[in-house]
Amino acid sequence: MPALLDQSFLFVVGKGGVGKTTVTAAIALAASRKGKRVLVAMTNAKERLSTLLGTEPIGPTNQTIAPNLDAVNMIPQVALEEYGLMVLKSRTLQRAIFENRIVTGLLRGTPGMEAWAMLGKAFFHTKETLENGRKRYDLVIVDAPATGHGLDMLRVPKVIADVAPPGLLRREAEDALALFRDPARAGVVLVTLPEDMPTNETIELHQAIVSELRMPPHTLVVNQVLPRLFAPTERPLAVGLAELLPSESPLHGLAVAGRTRAIREEVQEHSLAKLADALPGLPRVSLPMLFTPEFEREAIESLASAF
Repeated sequence: MPALLDQSFLFVVGKGGVGKTTVTAAIALAASRKGKRVLVAMTNAKERLSTLLGTEPIGPTNQTIAPNLDAVNMIPQVALEEYGLMVLKSRTLQRAIFENRIVTGLLRGTPGMEAWAMLGKAFFHTKETLENGRKRYDLVIVDAPATGHGLDMLRVPKVIADVAPPGLLRREAEDALALFRDPARAGVVLVTLPEDMPTNETIELHQAIVSELRMPPHTLVVNQVLPRLFAPTERPLAVGLAELLPSESPLHGLAVAGRTRAIREEVQEHSLAKLADALPGLPRVSLPMLFTPEFEREAIESLASAF
């Protein structure tokens, strides 16, 4: 399997709140630094990539936000019309179809079509070429919705390939599915936190990706990993110290903080061990917890070095 930054297509998936957009931004910066032409495709998200990277707000059409780095926050209707133009290769035909209220109403009412509009657009950019024949993008990264919605989106190409009649739509879905399942070209990046609930959900997500979707997990990213302050033998003392000190003691607040940290380190250690047991062989990248008041471009730059 190629290295992470040498893939053509990556899905970044995980439970809401684990830092998928942060990880996506770090991977994108790392790849663009390597000279890769990168597109970050967000899926109708509450856009925060521009805040992380210090750029102008990112809209529904591809825009350059840094050297070698483009981004788009895909909106289903805009993505559907743009994807239609890409595939049909005719502005006249595209308008005839997508400006017809009956047709657009039918498309909007078709289950999974909005997800496919965004996924299809992202897929198209993996094969898009410039006038000189060079690929427009070396790497397309999809910042997927949170776990349940993300899985639903990844299921769409298989559903279309199974139920659509022979024709352009089915052929496009089959081609996309072939790419998404090819470990030589694509992969899934699972993002989690070293905590109980995200860990359990990540293991279940991995199972669904492998068994149901038959897509290749590429890398596990464990975000916000704390450095160890307490050895395992020291944690019981750190936990119990707050109970031994009177609340008026000037050291009581420090003891409470120590107890909280010791408990969190214990949970982190247990979560990392559980991930290692459940997902053996899956490459893992650990990103440190960054204690910074403003999580912006400088923080993302430091995380990018991990990739």
